[in-house]
Amino acid sequence: MNERTAMARQQTGPDFIEALARGLDVIKAFEAGRPVMSLTDVATATGLARPTARRILLTLHELGYARPEHGGYALTPRVLELGVAYVRSMSLWEVARPHMERLVERTGESSSIAQLDGSDIVYVARVAVPKIVTLAVGIGTRFPALQTSLGKVLLAGLPPAEVERVLAEPSRSGVTPRWRPGPEERDAVLREVRARGWAITDQELALGIRSVAAPLRDGDGRVVAALNVNAHAAETAVEKLADEHLPLLLQTAGAISADWARHQSVPQVTMGTAS
Repeated sequence: MNERTAMARQQTGPDFIEALARGLDVIKAFEAGRPVMSLTDVATATGLARPTARRILLTLHELGYARPEHGGYALTPRVLELGVAYVRSMSLWEVARPHMERLVERTGESSSIAQLDGSDIVYVARVAVPKIVTLAVGIGTRFPALQTSLGKVLLAGLPPAEVERVLAEPSRSGVTPRWRPGPEERDAVLREVRARGWAITDQELALGIRSVAAPLRDGDGRVVAALNVNAHAAETAVEKLADEHLPLLLQTAGAISADWARHQSVPQVTMGTAS
């Protein structure tokens, strides 16, 4: 268990279920570049005793979330159900999908929606076109927020004090970004994004990746997610992103935000069991 997790555990209440937390720790131990982990690897990464780690892995195996592989364990695609449950519970994907599909058709580029998780962004929806990119992206992929257009938009939607708190958390993406600004440069960039209402990045995360993003808002005007258009630098100039794709992106973000606000305003009726 790392130091940050240990500190968080000290602040838990009387109803905290330690066994559930340990199970989630084991799942999260399988990071990028570690698809198969031995029992010792898992125990070391989580700080758990080997017998405890073994019981959790066997339980995950019984439930279909892990499988034995090459003398260790690997997660199964069933783990994706945990993340998909979150996306479905929000209904944001159902609201955004037709708009994103039209945006992708009009731009010829992929489009994604992301939300903040600590100092990272996490992709919660995506409509892709088949192109070779530097970094693979899918639902659940996380990147450092500050070096992405999606992250800049999301950070700009926070109060300055909250930005400091969020960026103080270490990234869990496993990605080392190319652009690493100091506080003054960072704050100046976020002020500009906040003022104009959108963000653009040019290979700040990794070579070959350019993108432009805009906020998605709820009925109260709060930024709840961000929408982007991303392109390969060898194919799409920054000027094309700003001059051609940005107007379409802003139009799409506005339409999704309006539909999302309407969706939230409609009472959600749950059919109960007849007595």
